Amino acid sequence: MYLGIDLGTSGVKVILIDDEQNIVAFSKGSLEVQRKNPNWSEQNPSDWISATNCAIDILKKDYSKELKAVKGIGLSGQMHGAVVIDKHDKVLRPCILWNDTRSFKEASELDSLQEFRDITGNIVFPGFTAPKLVWLKNNEPEVFKQISKVLLPKDYLRLYLTGEYVSEMSDSSGTSWLDTEKRVWSRKLLDKTDLGIENMPRLIEGVDISGKVKDEIALKWGLSKGVIVAGGAGDNVATAIGAGTVNDGDSFVSLGTSGVVFSTIPEYLPNPQSAVHTFCHAYKNKWHQMGVILSASSCLEWFSKINNIDVKTLSDELGNKLNAPNSTIFLPYLSGERTPHNDANVQGAFVGLTHNSTREVLTQAIMEGVCFALKDNLNALSSAGGKVERVTILGGGSNSSYWLELMATVLNISIDIPKEGDFGAAFGAARLGLIAFNNAEVSEICKAPQIERSIYANKNFLSQFDESYEKFKKLYPIISSAMK
Repeated sequence: MYLGIDLGTSGVKVILIDDEQNIVAFSKGSLEVQRKNPNWSEQNPSDWISATNCAIDILKKDYSKELKAVKGIGLSGQMHGAVVIDKHDKVLRPCILWNDTRSFKEASELDSLQEFRDITGNIVFPGFTAPKLVWLKNNEPEVFKQISKVLLPKDYLRLYLTGEYVSEMSDSSGTSWLDTEKRVWSRKLLDKTDLGIENMPRLIEGVDISGKVKDEIALKWGLSKGVIVAGGAGDNVATAIGAGTVNDGDSFVSLGTSGVVFSTIPEYLPNPQSAVHTFCHAYKNKWHQMGVILSASSCLEWFSKINNIDVKTLSDELGNKLNAPNSTIFLPYLSGERTPHNDANVQGAFVGLTHNSTREVLTQAIMEGVCFALKDNLNALSSAGGKVERVTILGGGSNSSYWLELMATVLNISIDIPKEGDFGAAFGAARLGLIAFNNAEVSEICKAPQIERSIYANKNFLSQFDESYEKFKKLYPIISSAMK
């Protein structure tokens, strides 16, 4: 048996799989985000421990025998968070999360130093870890002085499990401190933020063993002694492992809270000016490119709350046949935007509202706006040397057939829908636990899921959506300028 633990923003998900990669059980512990000020987003790391223990306690009720048979654990987690601890492993303040944009000025200052893009292969985004530490130095100097180690969220959970300070390449790629090509911490970049190698965890690959579960945790969880913990991966790479997106050219689109276009690439191909992320994959000599929009299905969830109607009903109101684009355009920048604009301050908008703008019209505009933003990402990947012609669709938004046909048409690509199952980050983490324990080959373990059906672009609407997309692109600079 193998455990996958995914530390997300809204909860900790735990999956138990067997040697044949069948899902035996899963559970979840809930989390909440604290927002004390505008643009702030924080969580207490102690809550992650409580949520993880809660999820394990649920499993213990009916699967104690299976837990006793666990040989390996893999970890996945939300990226970019800043957990700062002192020399006694005490957490000095709440973790500043990936979607916290308070450090946008610090990010801009670091990004103006050419060595950051040269060494990391990426823009320094406000959500990344390094600018958060500069913000702490500037605004909470007493906290900064006490820092012994800086850990990413899942790596704090690892510290609880194993007592080891360890991270791995995929998650560390999002800190702005990693030499992404050489896969080592950059002393030069750490020095620019008044930190050193001694403040960083040891680096390994995601498929390697990081340590063993402490005896007291094994007893608490009902595990045998000596269970290994794999390096794991950041959430999107763990999702790629779970979906079998491990071979050159393999791609997926995740339509979750945020939206992701992910593609595995054969070599290190940075192109930071495109705002595409070029990060390490979970195993050596492999990288990936990724475009990220900060609001995807969360846009429709926001609209459903306003209307007090569930998301499925909103989607169903559009019918089963794809409609031509309407004149109302939605800009999905409810949390600012990352790729391709790197703009923490831009805000969302409806443009082209009239007395005839019904709920259905606005729902369609939201779906179209998210797809247009994903097309921005696809074009950015193309400019960075990536080539995406077919994707596997993942995430909660993939439940809407209308949205998927719309996406296939806007992006003009084929979309494969997996057969029912869980191919997300927790499953990918469990796979990494299996690989690490057995020293197995990634290609042998990480098979792609069976495809239930494929959706293709509606040729009748290609030119119309191309025209609508051109209008969408013209609106960003106008809205961005108006927000300043």
